[in-house]
Amino acid sequence: MKLPEHIKGLIFDCDGTLADTMPLHWHAWKIVTQRHGIHFPEDRFYSFGGVPSRDIMKMLAKEQGRSLDHIAVAHEKEETYIPLISQAGPVHAVVEIAKENHGRIPMAVASGGSQKIICMVLDHLNIRHLFDAIVTNEMVKNQKPSPDIFLEAARRIGVGPKFCRAYEDTDLGLQAIRAAGMEAVDVRKMPVV
Repeated sequence: MKLPEHIKGLIFDCDGTLADTMPLHWHAWKIVTQRHGIHFPEDRFYSFGGVPSRDIMKMLAKEQGRSLDHIAVAHEKEETYIPLISQAGPVHAVVEIAKENHGRIPMAVASGGSQKIICMVLDHLNIRHLFDAIVTNEMVKNQKPSPDIFLEAARRIGVGPKFCRAYEDTDLGLQAIRAAGMEAVDVRKMPVV
């Protein structure tokens, strides 16, 4: 697929966009929230797409009047998720776009996940080498729906935001892309390859 002339850089979310990992994340969340007696329905989980685990845990604990170390529980969730990465597959339609444009224009990953986990997923799918930059939640102050992570990704690949197209699978992520002044692609509306 040929890109429009004005697009000089591509930015991709990871979970649910490049990698079919959301059901695996949900599985890990179920285990950890049940262990800690936290109510976390599946539809709510999907509405938080792009929000770091520590922020989700902090919000849930506060809402439910629970005092727990949200950072420690977020780490527990990450550790529960790691063995599941081997079950992750690519989102073929999106990965094909990245492969087609590799070496043609700069590309980055902008994810609400942690650097360690996102790199593990990209390595598992053997696509990490396609990207010139990988920006994760530790690298920006404000998370999605704030535009910070997409703006940082654009900065790292040296492309102005208005010349970037970004791919996302969540409403919060799409909001962040638009707030960054980029062209947004909702991968949920893309044809399945």
